[in-house]
Amino acid sequence: MAVGGFGPPQLGEKMKGKLMNALVSRAKAFLVSEDGPTATEYAVMLALIIVVAIAAVTLLGQSVTSVFTNVNTKIKALPS
Repeated sequence: MAVGGFGPPQLGEKMKGKLMNALVSRAKAFLVSEDGPTATEYAVMLALIIVVAIAAVTLLGQSVTSVFTNVNTKIKALPS
C-alpha cells in the first residue's frame, strides 16, 4: 500500500519483471507485424495531401484576392 493506505499498491520486483517482459514482447510483435510500415505509409500520404492542400489554398487565395480587388475597384467606380 502507499503512504496512509491510499493510492495504488507498489509492484514487487517479480511483477515489474513480468510487466517489462510483456511490454518488450508487444513491442517486438508490433515491429514484426505489417502494422508499423502501413502506419508509416499512411503518415507519408497524409503529409503529401496536406502539402497539396496548402499549395492549392495558397494559389487559389491569390486568385480570389485579385477577383475581390477587381470587384471592389468596379464598385467604387460606380456613380453614387
